[in-house]
Amino acid sequence: MSELLGAAILGTGDVSGEYIKAFHRNPHTEVRAILSREAARAEAKAREYGLEHCRAYTDLDELLRADDIHVAAVCTPHHLHVEQGVACAQAGKHVIVEKPVALDLEGLRKLDAAIRQAGVRSVVGFVLRWNPLFETIRAILAEGLLGDLYYAEVDYLHGITKDYRLYPWLRQRAFGGTALLTAGCHAVDAVRWFLGLGRQAREVFCYANASRGNPLDYEYEPNSVALIQFEDGVMGKVATSLEYMAPYTFPITLMGNRGVLRDNRLFTKNWPGQTGWAVIPTELPDSGAVTHHPFTQLVAHFVDCVRSGTESHASVADTVKTHEICLAAELSKQEGRPVRLPLP
Repeated sequence: MSELLGAAILGTGDVSGEYIKAFHRNPHTEVRAILSREAARAEAKAREYGLEHCRAYTDLDELLRADDIHVAAVCTPHHLHVEQGVACAQAGKHVIVEKPVALDLEGLRKLDAAIRQAGVRSVVGFVLRWNPLFETIRAILAEGLLGDLYYAEVDYLHGITKDYRLYPWLRQRAFGGTALLTAGCHAVDAVRWFLGLGRQAREVFCYANASRGNPLDYEYEPNSVALIQFEDGVMGKVATSLEYMAPYTFPITLMGNRGVLRDNRLFTKNWPGQTGWAVIPTELPDSGAVTHHPFTQLVAHFVDCVRSGTESHASVADTVKTHEICLAAELSKQEGRPVRLPLP
């Protein structure tokens, strides 16, 4: 495939700017369309990034009829992801869908089915898979420095308080869903990424709460702890807090029969002379700002998948398993029982 791929950006929020920059940097793509409820906002976004051949749209169907659009990035509020992702797939457009891709099981199944039936490529915005620490951890695991993992703990601790720009809609159940879906799904995906995507989660149990009086007025519990048992007995744990009264952090602990990793600190039996933690100088996932994340690498991976006709490791089909864990956690919290996976 030698021609430029025309890209469409759905939405004009902060994350859309990162996708615009990533597509603009890629030698195989050109941003040709931006969708917004207001044409003026789409036009302003195009001017902000100096897009010379970019059209503004307020109607998705009209945008999807354009023959020079080949790929689309769905960067709109969470509750629109299923409807817009399905429309893109049915129009034959390859699609990036920001997380969470769906807020309920019905929507998750609908989007997955539409992409499978259309035969288009897809990638979900689990951008941390390209974070330098994540890449380092994967190399450590491949070298066997931790041995066989038996426990993985990844937490998402990010205070989304009333002064946060997206707070007014994230606090609503119809837009945010649950703490795990709107934010903690990054940590759930990280647990799966480190343990191996082929390892099937078998059971989930979850507790959730809000601090006394729910001072941030969340329509769902903004704090949760989910315990995950995988089919071979390996354990996972994900804590999520949107009330976190400290700087953003994304702590990672992996335990194996040959060593332990805590963020960028490593101790392994494979190094007989080691007497303390080895600190690996790398970039940690220690910011919630979208500008901190490697969207350029995610988009480059997506474009390679489109051009080669291959499936991504971060496709919607794969992310169904991450989202099922999040949805099972909510069901567990509601019913006070462990929930078996996969969901029916």
